[in-house]
Order: sequence, then structure tokens, then C-alpha cells
Amino acid sequence: MMEKNIDERWMRLALSLGSRGSGQTWPNPFVGCVIVKDSLVVGRGFTQKSGRPHAEIVALAQASSHAKDSTVYVTLEPCAHTGETPPCVDSLIKAGVKKVVIATIDPDPRVAGQGIKILKDAGVEITLGVLKEEAEQAHSGFFSRLNKKRPFVSLKIATSIDGRIATQTGNSKWLTGPESRQFVHYLRATHDAILIGRGTAEADNPRLDVRGFGKDINQPVRIVIDSDVKIDVNSNLASTANDVPLLICHTNKTNFTDISGTGAVSILCNRSDSGVDLENAMEQLAQYGLTRVLCEGGGKLGAALIKANLVDELILMQAGLAIGSEGTASLGKMDISTLNDAPNFMLKETRKIGNDTLSIWSKGA
Repeated sequence: MMEKNIDERWMRLALSLGSRGSGQTWPNPFVGCVIVKDSLVVGRGFTQKSGRPHAEIVALAQASSHAKDSTVYVTLEPCAHTGETPPCVDSLIKAGVKKVVIATIDPDPRVAGQGIKILKDAGVEITLGVLKEEAEQAHSGFFSRLNKKRPFVSLKIATSIDGRIATQTGNSKWLTGPESRQFVHYLRATHDAILIGRGTAEADNPRLDVRGFGKDINQPVRIVIDSDVKIDVNSNLASTANDVPLLICHTNKTNFTDISGTGAVSILCNRSDSGVDLENAMEQLAQYGLTRVLCEGGGKLGAALIKANLVDELILMQAGLAIGSEGTASLGKMDISTLNDAPNFMLKETRKIGNDTLSIWSKGA
């Protein structure tokens, strides 16, 4: 087998391992690592919950003495700075690895090529760029937080076949089937946080938790866009704020006093004509450490995020039923006069999920 194909084979395994940490490692990226010696895997690992230990350290511990003269495959450049733990490059050098194959460079200014330099200076052979595009997609949340100063935002919409999210009386439970609802829990588990508006919080009184994925999972942070902080202090979200973080993005500092007693966290944002300045809110959520946010808000919040060019991925689930024009539209008003002004999304994949269809769209040019 050609060396390129061999490298890609093991890097795909590293990427698959890394994905197990999705939504669980923020503010750190969910990295995967595979250590190979004499064509055998002697160690493998992925970044653990809350970001420690790193994937390389887990894999090295598994490999033990077999790491000497091995080839290490890692989805992101190993760290070169001392934080809560020593640099991963030091551990790799100490273990005596022969070669490190890296998918892509870490844009963190504390690393950004320094990890590669330290390894090379120590005599470790480096191959860079194997499955680079796939790795950058896997680490899109981490990269967005560093490069765009905001989290990667996924917008989830569940609609009828004619694009409605509720009947004229507001009935929407359950629009899609059980398989789609279980997939939503998967989406929640693989994002750092779930975002809704106050309207959804009032109408549904949700908990926004992950169910069906075991008790050991880190529950996602809950975020509510609530300019004047009118959320009910006895709501399911507020009453569980001491157990799972609840962030309130608001503009009225005085009104936060009542809900502060529940343990909710204040994210004081700039004000826009319509309430919370969403761009500023996203900047502050990035500073909080969030890398991937799933929006499950209503049509008004979804439209506002799209208008502000803040949606990176659109996740659309369509049920095979028709509601009619009197039903609630999936997106609120966007003031678009011509098709040239309409935001553009590119289809990534589509598949059947139960009796529904799932399509995933990425932000176009």
C-alpha cells in the first residue's frame, strides 16, 4: 500500500476517535491520536471530557514503551505551551517517537507551528496536511472561536413538508418522528451549548438536556437570548441552573437581579434595534469558551441569526405532512426582495431518518 494511503487510513481512524469528544471538550478541540508501530496500533486516544488529558497523552499511556520509534497520527498539531498540563510535544519527544503525522496546524497563537518546530528540532520526522480538509471541518468550532472570535453555529429546524413548524393554533408536538427526536439528542450531545430565544423558553418550558446517551455525558450549556430578562425564575431552565450552566444573554443589567439567585450566568450584551446584538453575544460566548452552539430557537431567532451571517450549518428535518400557509413559517421575516439577496447554503448531505428526511447545509459564498 502506498505511503499516502497508509497515512490516510490511520488518520481517518484518528479523526473517528476524535469525534467521540465532540461537545465534551470545550474550550479545547476534540483531537484524535493513533500510534502505530510495525503496522500495528499500539496506542490510541481522544481528548477527554473538559479537555484533559489530551489525545496524545492518552495514546502514549496506552502505548507505553511501544511508543519508541513509532509513528504518531494526530488530527491537530500537538500543543507546545504549558497550561494545566505540560506540552504534548515534550511527552512525544520523551517517548522517543520516530515520526508524527499531523492533519492540520493549530491556529492558537501559543502553538501555530511551534509544536512542529520543537518536534523537528528534536529530530522527529514530520508529515503535515494528511486529510487536512476533513480535520479542519472536524475542528471547525475550535477554529471559529480562534479565527472568527465566535462559536460555530448550527441552526436546527424541524418542519412539515411545506416548511411550517406549527399549525395555526400553535400545535407542533410532535412534528417529526421518534428517530428524528433521538437525532436531536445526538446533536445536543455533540455541541457545547444549546441556544433558544425567550419566546421558545416561555412557550415550551424546555430543559434542553441530552437523554439516551448515558449518565456520564457532560450536559450542554443552555443559552437564552432574553434582552430584558423576563424568563420565569421557576422555569425548568432556571430551576436547574446550579446543575447545568444557564447563560442569559441580555441588555438590561438591572433586571438580572431576580434570576441571579438561581445560579444563572449573566452575559451582558450590546443592544441592537431588535434587542440583543447577536454578533456581540456570539463574541462573548466565545470568550466564555464555547466552540459549537446548536440553535433550537424559533423562527424569529433563526431568521435573525441568518440575517446576521452567524449560521455556519443548517440542519433541516422534514416530516411527511402538510400544514398549509396558515401554519407558522419555519423562519421569521427577513426583508428579502430579490433572490440575489437571499443567504445561500450548499447541500452537504441528505438521508432518510425514520419517516422524515434530514438534510445538512453549509454556509455558501
